[in-house]
Amino acid sequence: MMIKEIHNSHEERMKKAIEALRRELATLRAGRATPALLDKITVDYYGAPTPISQVANISVPEPRMITIQAWEKPMIAQIEKAILKSDLGLTPNSDGVIIRLNIPQLTQQRRIELVKMVHKKAEENRIVIRNVRRDANDLVKKLEKEKSISEDEAKRAQDDMQKLTDKYIKDVDTIMSAKEKEILEV
Repeated sequence: MMIKEIHNSHEERMKKAIEALRRELATLRAGRATPALLDKITVDYYGAPTPISQVANISVPEPRMITIQAWEKPMIAQIEKAILKSDLGLTPNSDGVIIRLNIPQLTQQRRIELVKMVHKKAEENRIVIRNVRRDANDLVKKLEKEKSISEDEAKRAQDDMQKLTDKYIKDVDTIMSAKEKEILEV
């Protein structure tokens, strides 16, 4: 029973690492417009830093354009400033009602930089998954040392954890190569 609990809780942590990677990579600009690009940008809304998606409607009318329609008129200037300050490298165009963000084609150099960033984030995630495996194996060894489980059960539990680790690392690789393909697509 204890081994099953260790297995399930650590698998849950691995799943969360994969979800975090997906969210992180969704915010990277890949030449295609997506509302997720604005997820990390916050504006000052009555003294509190608030994500743009909570103070405006964000839509993608064309593959290379994002439109932002603030719910309150004074927020337009704040949203523009926040976008300019962000690391997206986009210039907002506003007509006083709607802010338009044109997503330019990526240069080859910028694509290479983004691919390197994707590889770095994927490697960070692999490390997180391996650390989860190590934590689980440490717990199993502790149980074995306390004679709560047999040597065979410990070995089986560690093998299962290794299979789980391999599966999630393969998921990281799949996500990474999909994002890489998306970035390199001209």
